Amino acid sequence: MAHIHPAGWREMSVTGAAAREIETLASLEANLADTPYSIYHGVHWTNAEHGFSAYGEVDFIILAPSGRLLLIEQKAGFLTETPGGLVKNYRGKPRNIQSHILRTIDGLCRRFGQEKLSIDYLLYCPDYIVRDPQLAGIDPRHIIDANSKERLSEMVRELLPLTDPAESVEHFEKVARFLGDTLSLRPDPSAMIGCAARMVTRLSGGLCTWARRLDFSPYRLRVIGTAGSGKTQLALAEYRAAIDAGLRPLYVCFNRPLADHIERLVPAGGRVATFHMLGDAFLRARGETPDYGAADVFSHMETALAEADLPETWKYDVLIVDEGQDFSVAWRDILLRMLREPGRAIWLEDPTQNLYGREAVPLPHWVILHSNANYRSPRQIVDMLAAIAPYEAGREPVEAASPFDGADIEYLVYTDPDSLLAQTKHAITLCLAAGFSRQDIAIASYSGREKSAILNLETLGDAHTLKSFTGAYDIFGHPVFREGGLLAESVYRFKGQSAPAVIFTEIDFDTIDERVFRKLFVGMTRARLKLVLVMSERAAEQIVDRI
Repeated sequence: MAHIHPAGWREMSVTGAAAREIETLASLEANLADTPYSIYHGVHWTNAEHGFSAYGEVDFIILAPSGRLLLIEQKAGFLTETPGGLVKNYRGKPRNIQSHILRTIDGLCRRFGQEKLSIDYLLYCPDYIVRDPQLAGIDPRHIIDANSKERLSEMVRELLPLTDPAESVEHFEKVARFLGDTLSLRPDPSAMIGCAARMVTRLSGGLCTWARRLDFSPYRLRVIGTAGSGKTQLALAEYRAAIDAGLRPLYVCFNRPLADHIERLVPAGGRVATFHMLGDAFLRARGETPDYGAADVFSHMETALAEADLPETWKYDVLIVDEGQDFSVAWRDILLRMLREPGRAIWLEDPTQNLYGREAVPLPHWVILHSNANYRSPRQIVDMLAAIAPYEAGREPVEAASPFDGADIEYLVYTDPDSLLAQTKHAITLCLAAGFSRQDIAIASYSGREKSAILNLETLGDAHTLKSFTGAYDIFGHPVFREGGLLAESVYRFKGQSAPAVIFTEIDFDTIDERVFRKLFVGMTRARLKLVLVMSERAAEQIVDRI
């Protein structure tokens, strides 16, 4: 059967920019399924000469068992027929297609070396009918236009006959290595990251759209949604709409990293804080400096917010509570005190991400909206979590709704503290080797900061500095971080955020009960593209037995 390089192209089928190329690739795979061709797509390379760089690209390269190559240049949309040949306009600048194809062939031959490289070519323009093939500057027998596009696969077979004897197995393998290694044909994580973010944003936007179309009074909406269902999109839309309407929104998170992240996403004019950030600001506004060395500093904040008269500057028109499963009844009452009438309130929560074992906060007479579709996490992660989940009466299954199937999950097992550090370093190497940059990688520890062997380190080996919370706060109540190139957080603090590549480390437990499953759920669903699990032997046995 035909082999497609690189893999993972099906997950890209919903993107707009590459839609026509993906459509062609699907057709080639279906119609050449009975052949041993190797089909390379999205091929890019550069070559440098005389102090400048020349850039070449071609949409598809097909390699036959004989070692012969066929280049397919696809030109979608409108073309221009000129006396000098077919021309395609890119951003208002004409590009001669014949010259481009010849430069591409010449560049490939020169890069391959002294040995002969047998190359043929095909121009595929599925949206355009070439009126005068003789003036196209290209052999008419090598043009497939809109009138003949159903013959594309047939033409491939004609130009690359499988009856040709192979020059040698060594030659075929050399050409395959050239295409695979020299041109580094693999998915580009930087492109995939942007594509994934756009697709997930679009797909999970349904929750935002329908929740904001609900009309009831007073507006009290409780959203019970799984990870990646679009809760944050809804919250951000509500916040921005309040600003646009001249209102004051208050966005309250449970953990500080999420609050800091949201703060960077919203426009000025409202307030984003954790509950304790509100308490800190309230005390300072009264002229009192919180004593973070005191054991009761946080309970003192809570008491002050609950009992003091709130000035008008501490009243808001819209209240958004994120991570509501971690809030208490007392916090609920305090925050609702800050809401003007008739204000809007949205309470976002996910019971499966309840890591502290708290009872659900009663919200009587609130409208409830359920959303169990996870659009962010690749389906492989959701399916794996479904396989290892312990039975819990009333648990609704999470729908795997991501456009991405595979998550590139890797498993590493440690046996002692030394091998834990070594395997975590190896996980970083795996992510970097896959093409992810340090800013795309996050280390999430299954352990809390106090018990973690990772989160209290400044460096992991000689090459990796860690950015992690020290546990201390400055005089203004801001958390103090170590400076480093790789983000390292506990699963508790990383909740509510995500990263393209996640290393979930220090996973250790005897058996998968509900508390363990919730920690696994939170940690694993942080990954958008790649997930590396670093587990103890006993934890690995439990997981492998279930999947």
